[in-house]
Amino acid sequence: MPPRRVRPSLYISVDVEADGPIPGPYSMLSLGAAVAGVQDADGFTAADPAARTFYRELQPISEEFVPEALAVSGLDRERLREEGIEPSLAMAQFARWVREVSDGAQPVMCGYPASYDWTFLYWYLIRFTGASPFGHSGCLDMKTLYAAKAGLPLRAVAKRAMPPGLLSTRRHTHHALDDAIEQAELFANLMAWAGPPAS
Repeated sequence: MPPRRVRPSLYISVDVEADGPIPGPYSMLSLGAAVAGVQDADGFTAADPAARTFYRELQPISEEFVPEALAVSGLDRERLREEGIEPSLAMAQFARWVREVSDGAQPVMCGYPASYDWTFLYWYLIRFTGASPFGHSGCLDMKTLYAAKAGLPLRAVAKRAMPPGLLSTRRHTHHALDDAIEQAELFANLMAWAGPPAS
């Protein structure tokens, strides 16, 4: 019996800036994404993370916000009410972009940590488009990936404790596209990393 052909996975680094801890009561204000690379039966091939990207700023969906969360991104909710893209249009554009860049591969969202960004991303996709190009589980957490390769408990993982060679040389700016590109480089480095040297 011939081996089953495995569809490649296209990893897309996603970063979200939001004005609170959960979607619904609070709003996703910006969304950045960068293609990090593709994995098939022969292994992982990194992409230039700045080559295929997506960025949108969105109109808020509620009046509620947490000032401390809003301050992280520096985005202006009043400006976004006027200039931001309506969420249903922004998410439809994002879903179309994901399908275009995937082209025969299965898209997988990756983030650091993925839990926050995935919560907003999946909720917004379902709420405003009715579907997710990633399905309900096409999500990979870079923090978990590092913990598994390093042999560490998940709660012991922090970027500052990682080997410097794994980290991107780009700054973490809290601009969603900047951070998606930075995290795409981290992801590619993690995929190539064999783990810490044996002691």
